[in-house]
Amino acid sequence: MVNSLNTFFEREGIAAIAYRLRQSQFATQLADILVDSKIPEYYLAIECKSLDARKTRSLYFKQHFSTAAGAHQIERETDFITRSGRQGILAVELRNGTGRSKTAHLIPWGLIFDRYNEGETGITLQEIQVNPPLSRKGRAYEISRLDILRITGYYDLVLNDRSIDTEPCSEDLLFEDLCPEGEDLRLEE
Repeated sequence: MVNSLNTFFEREGIAAIAYRLRQSQFATQLADILVDSKIPEYYLAIECKSLDARKTRSLYFKQHFSTAAGAHQIERETDFITRSGRQGILAVELRNGTGRSKTAHLIPWGLIFDRYNEGETGITLQEIQVNPPLSRKGRAYEISRLDILRITGYYDLVLNDRSIDTEPCSEDLLFEDLCPEGEDLRLEE
């Protein structure tokens, strides 16, 4: 997935870089893959899961996600996504058995979080497969701009989280590259 993302960024001339976080035996992991970019739609946190589609009907929250550091993986990653301002994605690879191609599907993290919060046990394979599979070229997945745009922004967890305070631009930060257009917040004397 990291190679697929970086190939896409390079091919399209997008200023972004994907990298995999190393797992440590004694530390909880924030997400499997992070993407850093100044472009909000590519500022991502991606969790990856792989399922044997012949042996399960769902991606289960108890079975396929961990509980460590006193919290469920979905809660920990949602907290990281909302605090960092990243877009969250769950990438699910379905292994379909010998002689049948694997498929990978990108799902908005907000959908996973909503289901978890609603007390659901998981998300079904059919719900995963509603999301179009990524294209494949040989053994590698190909990612397009449409694949990313299709899922980012559907569930913007940051905008919906009222616990996060956003500071308005101060008088010292009134440069076009730091403050959104039209947000001249100088204090009147």
